[in-house]
Amino acid sequence: MTKYDFDTVIDRYGTYSDQWDYVQTRFGEANLLPFTISDMDFATAPGVRDVLVKASQKGIFGYTHWDNPAFKGAIAGWFDRRYHVAIAQDAIVYSPSVIFTLAKLLEQFSQPGDKVVTFSPCYDAFIKTVTSNHRLLLAFDINHGVDWAALDAYFACEHPAVFLLCNPHNPLGIAWSGEDMQRIVELCNAYHVAIISDEIHMGVVRRGTVVYSLAAYFDQLTVQKAVISSAGKAFNVTALGCSYALIPDARDREEFVYGLEYRSALSSVPYLGMLATIECYSHQEEWLNQLCDYIDGNYALLPKYLKDEVGLDYKIPAATYLAWIDISPLGITMPALQHEMVHGQKVAIMDGRVYGNGGANHLRFNLGAPRSKVKEGLKRFASAVRAVRH
Repeated sequence: MTKYDFDTVIDRYGTYSDQWDYVQTRFGEANLLPFTISDMDFATAPGVRDVLVKASQKGIFGYTHWDNPAFKGAIAGWFDRRYHVAIAQDAIVYSPSVIFTLAKLLEQFSQPGDKVVTFSPCYDAFIKTVTSNHRLLLAFDINHGVDWAALDAYFACEHPAVFLLCNPHNPLGIAWSGEDMQRIVELCNAYHVAIISDEIHMGVVRRGTVVYSLAAYFDQLTVQKAVISSAGKAFNVTALGCSYALIPDARDREEFVYGLEYRSALSSVPYLGMLATIECYSHQEEWLNQLCDYIDGNYALLPKYLKDEVGLDYKIPAATYLAWIDISPLGITMPALQHEMVHGQKVAIMDGRVYGNGGANHLRFNLGAPRSKVKEGLKRFASAVRAVRH
């Protein structure tokens, strides 16, 4: 079995990287060590690179048809093997990005002025996409767990049109259990609330964690529903521009494809992105398994380091490569900490306030990186805490 290398540090400067080349855009200063947006500092699987090199050597990049058995079969096969869910290939549709899909499904499943509920703190693109499409975002705080009775009452009181699920949850790293998913399904059915499940983070979980795709519950749902996802996060191929949705209802699916191909004029899939998706899902599961083990090792550093160096208790989450760190016990303010991290220690770690309701006094620390970088980031964070305290 091939042993994959996740330790080698790759220089990402000069690649137009949002995280590296453009860190100043978000943090006001260049040349910071970044642990920010959710892409990884690892090269994608060698097999994926080989497929892309072969395609580039052929040198033809014309219009490409997405509705083909190789693309749809790779996705269906992945869900069958990885998540034990049978997917009808007819339910699969291409989309250029997960958030584009979200925007278009919000248009289909709701009207301007309607309410959209999501668990919060939440991915900041959820906030921007919902509000920019003239829907009202209702952020249900789950920083201390989900109060299911309160959520039931919330649905009854607010009458939302859509429930937007992040599965697993970004930034808290929650892998929703089968019992959780059943509760969500029953709530949406009871209050006639459409559901969209963003499952782009489902590939990266701790060893032994079981994840449950909403697709396993399609037959139970009596409301509009969809899964939106991509190989992008798990295999670090987001820049190739290919995602997909699972839309089981034929009328909803036809409306989505019509909007994609006619209203948005996006009938052709990026050729390299489609090839990468097929390769990732068909042949690169072992690479992903080793990646997950490596990220588990990165997480294993945190509890002892944070306790020993700054006195913080930290619990490793079940999923994602994004550590959610509560700084409130430190007795320092987030503005003071951010100022010292950026200007004193030259490190960029995301301020939890970006993620809305419940995000205050938290950091989101991207662990999708070689261990040497993670250790250096932790060292700079601890130095910043000590500097602010003294």
